[in-house]
Amino acid sequence: MTSIINAIVPGSIKHARFRIGSFNISLSSSIPEVLQHIQSLYSNYEILADSDFIDFHVQLASPSISRRFFRRQVVFSLDGYIPFKPLPYAQAPAMFEWGMNWCIASHSNYNLIIHAAVVELKDRAFIFPGTPGSGKSTLCAALVCRGWRLLSDEMALISINDGLISPVPRPISLKNQSIPLIQAFSNQAVIGRIVADTAKGTVGHMKPPESSVKLAEKQAKPSFLIFPKYKQASETKLMPLSKGKAMVRAASDCFNYNVLGAQGFNCLGDFIDQCECYEFEYSSLDEAVSLFTDMAN
Repeated sequence: MTSIINAIVPGSIKHARFRIGSFNISLSSSIPEVLQHIQSLYSNYEILADSDFIDFHVQLASPSISRRFFRRQVVFSLDGYIPFKPLPYAQAPAMFEWGMNWCIASHSNYNLIIHAAVVELKDRAFIFPGTPGSGKSTLCAALVCRGWRLLSDEMALISINDGLISPVPRPISLKNQSIPLIQAFSNQAVIGRIVADTAKGTVGHMKPPESSVKLAEKQAKPSFLIFPKYKQASETKLMPLSKGKAMVRAASDCFNYNVLGAQGFNCLGDFIDQCECYEFEYSSLDEAVSLFTDMAN
């Protein structure tokens, strides 16, 4: 298989052109840790030809020559525009993932975008909205490790035209205690470079299954909207949630609900109508996976 990294000259800027869902990405970087991240976690993605249209031309680089050697930093840019302040050089792989979140969320307003993990089993999509600490990514990773299809760890892209969810299967972001938890849960989990001392704590990314990447053009119909909450030593509890309360909570988790105006309101309302809505508390991943598998069946 052709390497996803096209090494032009040793030590020079290297390039990767690949497809994530419906988005074509061109990445340029000379940072070894970024290239290793791509080679390790994106090896199953479609490699693009030089003639293919590119949606996002992104680069990760040091902001100046001096920053390559002293108090090293990294910047993320899209078509030369730098949307974030520089971060410590060691955080470069995580910055690529955070930067891609921003690219996709900022340029997808033909969808209603909910901050949520999305997985699917037997053509039934489960949407797990959540703020940091809710356990949505841990739950998402556990389900994927048990054979569920990954659509996204970060965002549900809901078409304002037909209400279907477009996949963006990328590495799953795990933080702090979620990393060893998933490593213990499945010895099949492939987790890339672990980065400490970020604004989010210790961060690692889990490689998506090849099967999910290959199905990245297959949209999904929403079936369940579930608001998770991880609580240490808690019982597994699935509690029905009214459509009205679910709509209010989902709206607060949307990136662009206000931007879309009436379209956003109507799209979210139709989405809620299609879903069974619940709150969910858990501490046992095994119990959570068993419960949701039964629901999908």
